[in-house]
Amino acid sequence: MKYVGLHTQIWENNIKSVLLLILFPFIILGLVWLFIFLIQDQPEVRLDNTNYYFLQSVPWVAIGVLIWFIIAWFTHSSIIENATGSAPLNRNENKRVYNLVENLCIGSGMKMPRINIIEDDSLNAFASGMNTSSFTVSLSRGIIEKLNDEELEGVIAHELTHIKNRDVRLLIVSIIFVGIFAFLTQAIFRSLRFGSLGRGKKGNGGYVILIALLLAAFGYLISSLLRFAISKRREYMADAGSAMMTRKPLALASALEKISVDSQIEAVSRKDVAQLFIDNPQSSRRKIK
Repeated sequence: MKYVGLHTQIWENNIKSVLLLILFPFIILGLVWLFIFLIQDQPEVRLDNTNYYFLQSVPWVAIGVLIWFIIAWFTHSSIIENATGSAPLNRNENKRVYNLVENLCIGSGMKMPRINIIEDDSLNAFASGMNTSSFTVSLSRGIIEKLNDEELEGVIAHELTHIKNRDVRLLIVSIIFVGIFAFLTQAIFRSLRFGSLGRGKKGNGGYVILIALLLAAFGYLISSLLRFAISKRREYMADAGSAMMTRKPLALASALEKISVDSQIEAVSRKDVAQLFIDNPQSSRRKIK
């Protein structure tokens, strides 16, 4: 893998965040135009009608996307906490964890993030947040109790590197936009299932809903692929950052080996939020007791 310095990585992730903010709305607008084009029933004026109705819809689509993004931006912390079952960890409850996090932050010149705990015996962790006031490292009860200090330090350093590299901001921005398509797909599917077609009626309404469903599903697929492509290198960079912070790469390797066999967390029910974790918490592997 080509070496990329920390500042270069941060710069690249900031650029990618901006590109995401620009690209996803264009994908939405493109699908809106295609939807309007496909439902036109007058071939001779199809293009003119499409352009006219599309221009009429642009402000409403833009306002809807903006409202969605603003709400998600200010509520993402509570949404993630609810979706993962995480809650703040009190310093007096576990000074060991706080000392490890503080020492790593001091050594790397970082502001200390909030620390959350997930009450589950499995081993997993993730970082989240958009800015210094919301950056959070969440650890499962199992990973705290089953890893030694060096292993746990390696995991914490891994998550701190995600924060320092702005990986978490990049991923959450992508999750917000993918969530738009996921919501639309689910809403349209329910309309298709319980609406006119669900009652056995056939008509133009069912045809329109079917087109909307296919386009929303296509948008969800494209946006998901973009998210995966953008985050391809983030875990490798976080592993390297952990090794640089702790100078103990073997400790992280040992921790990752333990995590890989017992990472499933029952409280995590959303696939988008699962992308934040160091290992897939929705794995079908049987938990080791």
